Amino acid sequence: MNKNKKLSYLLTYTLLAIVFFIFSSLIGSGIFSRYQSGIIILILINIILAVSLNVTVGCLGQITLGHAGFMSVGAYASALLTKHAIVSGIPGYLIALLVGGLVAGIIGLIIGIPALRLNGDYLAIITLAFGEIIRVLIEYFKFTGGAQGLTGIPRINNFNIIYIISIASVILMYSIMTSRHGRAILAIREDEIASEASGINTTYYKTFAFVLSAVFAGIAGGIYAHNLGVLGAKQFDYNYSINILVMVVLGGMGSFTGSILSAIVLTILPEALRSFAEYRMIVYPLILIVMMLFRPKGLLGREEFQISKVINYFINKKGSDKNGK
Repeated sequence: MNKNKKLSYLLTYTLLAIVFFIFSSLIGSGIFSRYQSGIIILILINIILAVSLNVTVGCLGQITLGHAGFMSVGAYASALLTKHAIVSGIPGYLIALLVGGLVAGIIGLIIGIPALRLNGDYLAIITLAFGEIIRVLIEYFKFTGGAQGLTGIPRINNFNIIYIISIASVILMYSIMTSRHGRAILAIREDEIASEASGINTTYYKTFAFVLSAVFAGIAGGIYAHNLGVLGAKQFDYNYSINILVMVVLGGMGSFTGSILSAIVLTILPEALRSFAEYRMIVYPLILIVMMLFRPKGLLGREEFQISKVINYFINKKGSDKNGK
């Protein structure tokens, strides 16, 4: 690892720590209201959802519309675990999130093996159908609360814990996608036939990316369930899946930092326009249309915002200024 890269990692983690302490202090001191704190937590949840969907849509290159279904599986699995108080407190909460992610991953594996034989529009339709099937099944079974929803979920909306989980989730997904496994997935996106001819097990890696995406959607669902304390299947309809997909497309398919930026913008924007209730649903789509017209690749395209690039820019600029003198 070269000096600039080490410095880049150091600055990135320092920046994350500074953001953590700033928001933690503002929330802890009561400067941020309960409503504002809720929006910040929702932003963190949407960041996990957008980045996890980007693994399938941006990195693998497969359009799926059932992400909210995996989120709902994780939400209900983790909520049921903590509701029955098998393990109480924060340890129980963390275990519940892992179980929620694991259950969502198993469902993702069951769905992914047959679904990933398809591509393009066909895959989008079948994942949309599976997402709706999951929602209907949740409303059917009594242990999930049926159509009336699930209540009595222990509320855990501690910003510190959720922030650390969100950052750890994004770092883990980024690490996987920049590893040997991630490069195999990116190769499949570029040319599946050539990848298979090169010896890459395309079926395995497509399923791996799909399951990885589902696991973190399940973890986000668990955070969402314990943040609200109440769940209803209608919260996880196809509109939610489309909203997450819009975050990925707006940020740039394949760019994790783009997904993070778009998740922040598209979570704050509807709330900022809430005072213009009559025009909110007009202004919001117009902003998206203008963005797609002038920046069809999204905010960052397939590029990542890297502090190392900023450092190199200033180093090169400083060197050129010295040479100029």
